[in-house]
Amino acid sequence: MPDWSYHPLKKIALSKMEANNSRQFIHHSMRTIASIPGGKRLIEFLGHNRTSPLLQQQVNGTHFNSPIGLSCKLDPQLTGVTAFQELGLSFMEIGPILVKKPARQLPPKWQEQKISFSHTEEKVLLKNALKLVITKNIHIPLFARLDESLNRQDLYTCITPLSPYVDGFFLYASQIEQLDSDIGATLYQIISGDSAKTIEQVPRAVSGFIIDAPITATEDRYSEHSDAFSLMHQAVKDVKSSFPDSPIITSGAVESPSQALSIKESGADLIMLSEGYIKAGPGLPKRIHERLLYEKEPGSQAQSWYWSFLFGLGILIGGLIAQYFALTTVILNYDESFIGLTHQQLNLINPQILAFMAHDRMSLAGTMISAGILYMSLAYFGIRRQLHWAKVAFHSAAITGFLGILLFIGYGYFDWLHGLFWLLLLPLYILSWQESKTANRSPRSWHDTNDRIWMRGVYGQLLFVMLGFLLLTGGIVISFIGITKVFVSTDISFLCMPVDMLQSISDMLIPVIAHDRAGFGSALISVGILVLCLSLWGFRAGERWLWFTYAFGALPAFLAGIGTHFAIGYTTFIHLLPLYLLVVIYLIGLVVSYHYLMQQPDKN
Repeated sequence: MPDWSYHPLKKIALSKMEANNSRQFIHHSMRTIASIPGGKRLIEFLGHNRTSPLLQQQVNGTHFNSPIGLSCKLDPQLTGVTAFQELGLSFMEIGPILVKKPARQLPPKWQEQKISFSHTEEKVLLKNALKLVITKNIHIPLFARLDESLNRQDLYTCITPLSPYVDGFFLYASQIEQLDSDIGATLYQIISGDSAKTIEQVPRAVSGFIIDAPITATEDRYSEHSDAFSLMHQAVKDVKSSFPDSPIITSGAVESPSQALSIKESGADLIMLSEGYIKAGPGLPKRIHERLLYEKEPGSQAQSWYWSFLFGLGILIGGLIAQYFALTTVILNYDESFIGLTHQQLNLINPQILAFMAHDRMSLAGTMISAGILYMSLAYFGIRRQLHWAKVAFHSAAITGFLGILLFIGYGYFDWLHGLFWLLLLPLYILSWQESKTANRSPRSWHDTNDRIWMRGVYGQLLFVMLGFLLLTGGIVISFIGITKVFVSTDISFLCMPVDMLQSISDMLIPVIAHDRAGFGSALISVGILVLCLSLWGFRAGERWLWFTYAFGALPAFLAGIGTHFAIGYTTFIHLLPLYLLVVIYLIGLVVSYHYLMQQPDKN
């Protein structure tokens, strides 16, 4: 669940449900999506959570794709573990683990818009933890937290069967002292963030430390201390100063990328998110990765992007040519030969026919011009910077566009000019594919706060994701109509002729109309893919180019779509309602996201 869907849903519904119910709803939903065929690919598509190799590290012989993981507090019943690993997290904690079921367990509660956990927090039975690690396909490292109440015998009962499946155990100092020094497992000593200075000596079996965020207790509940981050930050520095060679893992107190960066620079090796993940949203790991990468990776060197840019320019020029014909003759000589009638004859029979064909061709032209702008923008600001997501977006839309030529003949008419156009574009596309092969960089970002501008950006992203999805859906619907029944009811009303009468004018008239409609639908699908991918993967603070791409890239399509309808008098409200809706979403999205996308880093 990306931030652009999580925060609206949280505000509307999740925060109004019992905390346990909202958690189960989220976890079960994610697990269901991850388990269905193609579900993991859908999660990756929505988030594009691949991490840069520059963030990989080794801790006590275990490989981590990044330093960001998830605390067991968020999923004590292990209902969402299989899905969490697909959300950009590099490791997880399970627990606290017990051998026998406790007498009392209380679920978390919403308290003043924050999660409040119980002192008798939910535990995980050993048999359930074993079932998870043995039967589930967990491909990220796991740590097991053992409950504080376990005695020496229970500790061995837990450690022995779990050791082959987990990469370390979190235990308290008193528990570690009860174990043999050669236990054969990686042990981390649990420390509270507000008592780190008191740690002077540690047992020989300890391989590192896990620092828990200090908590504030209220009745039978607790939550992270109001000053948890400052205390955690100091605790990491204290432990690192006393034990410089020992790995440090933190749990909690991090709510933003800036805090994660600060904790990391203070000496933490791994960072587990807890309440901050609930507050900031599931996109927090990805945002932290981008902020850490901004410090690690210099600005990417430009690579070849010219062929990709020329491909987009070719589509834009093709759109301008189509626009010229839509404004003049509408149909060309080979169209007239195929139909068996000249455009003058068609105009005498029914002037609305040419007007209707012009509106389809004008809509196609505007969409092609918009697509050209989007392709050129992606080439210069994405592929030039070697961004992997830009390469995927560019080629996904381009390949779909090339396949769209099959729709042109779906009703029996192959437009040789369209075919020639794609034939001329094909070499440019092949060269574009070759030059973008090495575009494999992950995005980086300087933005690291959860301020109001960021939250407005989240809602702006939601609007543009909706816009891309609606454009894609509209393209699919129009293409389907174009290769099946061709007309909708409002089309027939505008033409003032039923389908059989149009067929009687010429058997080839409807195939020509259909190929324009299917071609427009195909172009709209490509534009929908571009807008959707730009919104899903490229939306981050300071990407001014993205705002201008939205602003100017959409104008040709919208102006052509609305303008041509009014020019020919085809102004039926129900027919234009989807277009009006798209324009409203587009305009609101531009306003809401302006400050976020235009924001620049503070030079101070």
